[in-house]
Amino acid sequence: MKKIGILGGVGWASTVDYYRAIAKGSGTFFEAQGATSPLPVPPITIESVTQAHTRSLRGTPGDEASWAAFDAVFRAAMLTLENAGCDFALMASNTPHTRLHAIRRGVNIPIVSILEEAAKATAAAGATSALVLGTAVTMQATNYAESLASHDITSNDMLADPEIAEMQAMIDEDFYSGGSDKARDRLLAFCKRHATPDTAILLACTELPLAFPDHIDDVSFRAEGFLFVNPSAAHVAAALNLALSDEKAASASGRTTGESP
Repeated sequence: MKKIGILGGVGWASTVDYYRAIAKGSGTFFEAQGATSPLPVPPITIESVTQAHTRSLRGTPGDEASWAAFDAVFRAAMLTLENAGCDFALMASNTPHTRLHAIRRGVNIPIVSILEEAAKATAAAGATSALVLGTAVTMQATNYAESLASHDITSNDMLADPEIAEMQAMIDEDFYSGGSDKARDRLLAFCKRHATPDTAILLACTELPLAFPDHIDDVSFRAEGFLFVNPSAAHVAAALNLALSDEKAASASGRTTGESP
């Protein structure tokens, strides 16, 4: 199995869920292959940054220089994962992916993009339009819109400033420590005001899917009349596919993992 590097801490609840989802997904795969307990889990190193610190370092949209300190923190964390022997890495957060082009400079291991995996999942769900919900940084940037457009999906994620501020407050107040009935109700009320049943709603903050615990590992699902896409689940699925690529190839060819071809 390939070693996974997780850049976490942005925030801690989603970092916990990434680890859980990877472990659960790996167990499901190996159990299907006839493995017995304890089921194998890919080796994982987590490098956790401090959200209160990185939040203070956010720059101004469109001003590359203003993001230098923010980028440096995430780049240093990625290099720590690289030096720990990770074969690839992923950030357990949507927000820093707006800076992925800068963070990955000088990093030699692959970094799996949540933007691309979410766009592929949205297309696979059959959607042609999407509403991207996340932090102010995510909703003010064009990264998601560009990734979705590459799959012929239009995006109306550029809501007005008051709606973006409302979503940021919702994440900070209701989702930082996990999901709850109150958080779910507040999120659904927002969706009812800004989306239609034909629009795919991307839960593009890794805490937002916690509002739907019954669908926490579903890449896409329907709830309360809406189609939701869970970028975190799509991200985890891509990471698992990469980490278990040798094992999956061996299974497909009828060989036992580790057996010579």
